[in-house]
Amino acid sequence: MAIFTGSGVAIVTPFGADGAVNYKKLAELIDDQIQHKTDAIIICGTTGEGSTLTMEEHKECIRFTVEHVAGRVPVIAGTGSNCTETAIELSRDAEKDGADALLVVTPYYNKATQKGLLEHYTMVAESVHIPIIMYNVPSRTGTNIQPETAVEIARRNPNVVGIKDATGNLSQTAMMAHLAGGALDIYSGNDDEVLPILSLGGIGVISVLANIQPEETHNMVMDYLNGDREKAMKFQLDAIPLIKALFCEVNPIPIKTAMNLMGMEVGPLRRPLCDMEPQNLERLRAAMKNAGLLA
Repeated sequence: MAIFTGSGVAIVTPFGADGAVNYKKLAELIDDQIQHKTDAIIICGTTGEGSTLTMEEHKECIRFTVEHVAGRVPVIAGTGSNCTETAIELSRDAEKDGADALLVVTPYYNKATQKGLLEHYTMVAESVHIPIIMYNVPSRTGTNIQPETAVEIARRNPNVVGIKDATGNLSQTAMMAHLAGGALDIYSGNDDEVLPILSLGGIGVISVLANIQPEETHNMVMDYLNGDREKAMKFQLDAIPLIKALFCEVNPIPIKTAMNLMGMEVGPLRRPLCDMEPQNLERLRAAMKNAGLLA
């Protein structure tokens, strides 16, 4: 059974003016997401600035999210690291604290070989009993899980059940789907490629866009899966300018900026992330106005 079908939000981590995690705001964001049909909460991922959280903050964000969600939707904890032992520690703690599944990004910076990736994911998978979604995002990590490797990891480790595909390479996605033969749940990791990946057998998206359009993103996926492909395609295509604006600077700079523009008060970014360049900010404002998100 899939961990979730539909739209999982890669939720931001809100910070207060003092730079600390704002748990009260995180609770509000979670409640709003669930109210607006989000199918899963992904905490401490790229969009959640997991790489700049301390180890204790990382663990506490997962604990808090599991407790606050209280079983309403699955909680998927980002527990990847470029150090296998750190990924194991985070994964074990997330399991202990009640996470429903893990999102484990490829080791970044190290540039592991395919053999190294197989060993890394196997060691993490053997350390826990809950399901794992691999996260393949070569543009950020410098490492690409090849289709044959992804399928072999899943074959060796029954709790590796899915992959978040943010390669931007639909030919690679198609090959992986072919080789997996349904053994891997495929989630789009790019908001502008949701429908193409669904057309190759994907079952959902782990979305940045859902932070500001949760219900619409959920509806797009479910409309497609339920056969209303024209309606799904209309939203996907209409959303392209907004999606492009949300990625005109590195994620999560634009999405947190957009949320603050909407009055959601998610606070500042953590260094080395910084405020948007003026021309990109204006592009984002224009796209949000065109999407009806700003007056």
